Amino acid sequence: MLVLLFILFGGLAVGCAINVVAQRNPLYCAISLIGVFMSLACLYLMLAAPFIAAVQVIVYAGAIMVLVVFVIMLLNVEQEEKRRMRMGFLVPAAIALAAALIAEVTFILAFVDSEPLQVSDIGLTRSIGPALFTQYLLPFEITSILLLMAIVGAMTLARRTGELSARARVVPGDQMLALSEIDPTTSHEAPGTVEAHTTSEAARVLGITKRE
Repeated sequence: MLVLLFILFGGLAVGCAINVVAQRNPLYCAISLIGVFMSLACLYLMLAAPFIAAVQVIVYAGAIMVLVVFVIMLLNVEQEEKRRMRMGFLVPAAIALAAALIAEVTFILAFVDSEPLQVSDIGLTRSIGPALFTQYLLPFEITSILLLMAIVGAMTLARRTGELSARARVVPGDQMLALSEIDPTTSHEAPGTVEAHTTSEAARVLGITKRE
């Protein structure tokens, strides 16, 4: 029964991981990554590590993925266009490495005798808690600082994409606009509207030249 569950959750984790790199939409990649985390949590639970399984669900599938989805929506990342692969040797190399990994796992399962698991307190709350807040307290706090830096960096990048210089001018194409809206300094005796069918024609009518 345990072997069947291991094959089920292991195959689900591998399938979701492949979907993470195969999807073009970043939101679908994030959802597939949640499937990987949940499958790993089930594997940890089978290995008698309930605390690690709970942390995998709460921290990674919960908080971390909420942060990833937040950054994706904040940056407004669109679906990646399919382009011609420049390094064509990567696909055969990936297939060869995957075949080697499968052969290695098959050899271990078929020919390596595993000893029965001994009961221990590894992976339990009472063994991880004291070490986490005593010996590993500094790495734990550094991780929280890194997450905060990621949020601040994402917000900074999102703000920079929407900023325009004070001297920037956006020239529309096929538009009919009031001249007073484009240039507030225009006198009232000037024509009230400007009609243009192309961007170059609008630039010529308004007297806007490209500045480096």
